[in-house]
Amino acid sequence: MSDMYAPHIPADARGAGDDRELSLGFSPCPNDTFIFNALVHGLVGCDGYRFQERLEDVETLNRLVLAGALDVSKISYHLLGFVRDDYVLLRSGGALGRGCGPLLVARQPVPLESLRGAPIAVPGQYTTACLLLRLFDPALDNLVFMPFHEIMGAVARGEVAAGVIIHESRFTFASYGLTRLLDLGAWWERDSGCPIPLGGIVVRRELGNDVAAIVERALRASVEYAFAHPDSASGYVHAHSQELSDEVCAAHINLYVNPFSLALGLEGESAVATLMGRAERVGLIPASTCSLFLP
Repeated sequence: MSDMYAPHIPADARGAGDDRELSLGFSPCPNDTFIFNALVHGLVGCDGYRFQERLEDVETLNRLVLAGALDVSKISYHLLGFVRDDYVLLRSGGALGRGCGPLLVARQPVPLESLRGAPIAVPGQYTTACLLLRLFDPALDNLVFMPFHEIMGAVARGEVAAGVIIHESRFTFASYGLTRLLDLGAWWERDSGCPIPLGGIVVRRELGNDVAAIVERALRASVEYAFAHPDSASGYVHAHSQELSDEVCAAHINLYVNPFSLALGLEGESAVATLMGRAERVGLIPASTCSLFLP
């Protein structure tokens, strides 16, 4: 086992009074609160650092990181294309997998070509959902940005022709009378041969590689703790997802938290590089010569 993935230092093995505070952003969605619970509650240590968490929806986090306002944060992989000169991507804690991509939904089945020029709701300018839609068909370009939890209602009311849904909306769209037109994640998997990168954890480069490596070790330890003690996070998860049933929370965690959350590995790293390369080639993100990951 390399130093990068060395056993974590228990939180009670040292004093916390001299710890340096880092700002940490992640979403209130069940997969994120499940993953970060041990880290923010001191159940695993971070070798001289502690965290002040800020829970926001993913597009708010994207814009905070775009402004350089957070030391460590969950972001969409689309946004990574705009901040990779200033932030380095960690290999643990993110959302990447198969069968978990965004869905394009509408009130009734319609040909996808008929949506060209029609208003389509997406959960933010910098979300991976938005990027995947643009990669799938650049002519689907009449995009209406709104918070992800408002999209299904807007589609059901006819305010937009269709919507791209993420998170727990995958499990509840049928209750709005909506139908699935396209699974963008499944399309990506077929077209690229890669799992779908949804969101990852980044650290400000100016903090240095040593700090980023410490955070990565601690984050991996937090994921390990979550897998080993799945019930320990239940209170934290439900405190931030009170509108979701136990069944939806469990389904959400089971879908988005997987071995890639522990470590991307070569397959995960290749998937991220493939997404960045495709987006860069068609001009959807700026070019960069910075390495994506820690050395």
